[in-house]
Amino acid sequence: MRLLDRYLLRELLTPLGFCLGGFFIFWVSFDLFSELDDFQERGVTSAQIAAYYVLQSPSFLRIVLPMGLLLAMLYTLTRHARHNEITAIRAAGVSLWRICLPYFVVGTAASVALFVLNERWAPQWAERASEIRYSGEAEGGSEGTGRIAHQLGFVNAREGRRWMIESYNMDTAVMTRPQVHWYETNGRQHSVYAEQGIYTNGAWLFGNAREYLDLGQTNQWLQPAPLAKTLEMSMLNETPEQIQSEVWISKRLSKLAETKEANVPLSVIRNYLRLHPNPDREVSPWIYTMMYGRVASPWTCLVVVLIAVPFAGATGRKNLFVGVASSIGICFAFFVLEQFSIALGAGGHLPPIIAAWLPNVLFSAIALVMITRIR
Repeated sequence: MRLLDRYLLRELLTPLGFCLGGFFIFWVSFDLFSELDDFQERGVTSAQIAAYYVLQSPSFLRIVLPMGLLLAMLYTLTRHARHNEITAIRAAGVSLWRICLPYFVVGTAASVALFVLNERWAPQWAERASEIRYSGEAEGGSEGTGRIAHQLGFVNAREGRRWMIESYNMDTAVMTRPQVHWYETNGRQHSVYAEQGIYTNGAWLFGNAREYLDLGQTNQWLQPAPLAKTLEMSMLNETPEQIQSEVWISKRLSKLAETKEANVPLSVIRNYLRLHPNPDREVSPWIYTMMYGRVASPWTCLVVVLIAVPFAGATGRKNLFVGVASSIGICFAFFVLEQFSIALGAGGHLPPIIAAWLPNVLFSAIALVMITRIR
């Protein structure tokens, strides 16, 4: 790495660390001030509160990392412009794009890290934080708040199967009183009623189960088979991950405004679409907008670097306040456009892929136009 790259990175990473640390302290202080009474009422201890905010930090980072990166970029570049450092570097024969190469590396690394964080850790950590928040209410309770789905019913539209489950443990994939109904290829109905079900060795194993079969006789009810102590149903290809996706998506369908929640990863959306290859018209725009939004959102980090590049071409003794004020204005405009675009996509007024990528594409285009005007 060249000496120039190391210098530019050091000048950027230091304020970036301060920005992220300051945002985190402000967020924890503000949220704790508003939620402290609720924590006390639920009997949450100080150690649990600290663990709660640690577990919530990935979800928080998803929001503030692009904002902090833009603020740090504009602050740093405004400082360089104030001391004419960029002008001197360009006078030495280094192009503007080469000067900004370390910044694009940071933006790309931040985007990839944010995508991995959103998909691998943020969902699980958010679930654990929710368990801690309601731990006081769960004492003496049972199996962990938020991990048991009650009265679960879902349809595998691809295979034409209907499931009804009295309770389902998402940690152990254990069902209580499951019922499964479907039609065979010959058009005859097939049903299974059981006291318990568990997913093991790639198949569903039911306990105290009874099958009900359509024998093809006219005006006859489904005929019960003998009660089986254990019944393995390898033809049921629904997996625990797909069932869990059904639970997560169903919870959020009642909150359509929260279209980009950190705790709904792409794997959950894909599993849901495997069960519902043709979602209802009311659900389809929301689910696809959310899916494309999960991909587009992390790349905001790279977009903000592109937005900041024109400040590298600025000359003169700029006030440092210019970088701070500019970052606030740009973040506000981007946030408003993002929320408006996502709302249009979720409501079916824009194609989902356009709704998800519109803010990134529009701000990138504006940045490129500004860059071409730099002399």
